[in-house]
Amino acid sequence: MTAHEVVRPGAPVAAAVAAAVTVALPLPPEDQARSDLYALAARLLLAPPDAALLAGLAAADPILAEGGDHQLADAWEKLVLASSVMDADAVAEEFDALFVSSGTPALNPYGSLYLSGFMNDTPLAELRTDLAAFGIGRVRGVAESEDHLGALCETMRVLIAGGGGIPRQPLGRQKRFFDSRIAPWYARCLKDMQNAEGANFYRLVAAFVAALLAIEAEAFAVEEGVDV
Repeated sequence: MTAHEVVRPGAPVAAAVAAAVTVALPLPPEDQARSDLYALAARLLLAPPDAALLAGLAAADPILAEGGDHQLADAWEKLVLASSVMDADAVAEEFDALFVSSGTPALNPYGSLYLSGFMNDTPLAELRTDLAAFGIGRVRGVAESEDHLGALCETMRVLIAGGGGIPRQPLGRQKRFFDSRIAPWYARCLKDMQNAEGANFYRLVAAFVAALLAIEAEAFAVEEGVDV
């Protein structure tokens, strides 16, 4: 088991390699699990879940945590339970109340704001330099800037799994990006989300994302000699 294995996966899919043709090997099960969890975190942070996603979450299997740390498993169980009783319209109203406003929203999960005190500040410019080095650019028509915590979770998914012509990145590069662009501020942001007035479903989303990122931070902290 690697330091990054946060769920107990099933058997990996066999790789198919044709003669004279290079085929990308499937992700190791632990990386597939990480990619899937980051994808869900990004989806929930960037937009409210629709009825289909809530139904999928309500039917999800439990996460089987390795070791004695059950924080992620517990947060997941509460999110799954809430998804079975929440109405999609109610969750959308909560999302709008917390994150959308004609003035200043109650919550602004942007790295620049937490790192410098200002939106669209130097940390965003530095992040864009990092993203350009990976070949990642902002999608046209997307309102959120790249330092939104949901967008950063999606970036981590791409670094782990690849996609859109962007290759998977070595663990060392994932670590460097996480340590510089997510680790310094995510805990404060998610604590604000958990404590926000009117946060009901999103209090549980914040707890789930916080548990995921805490496990990532711990795993990255013990990685030694990884490729960069």
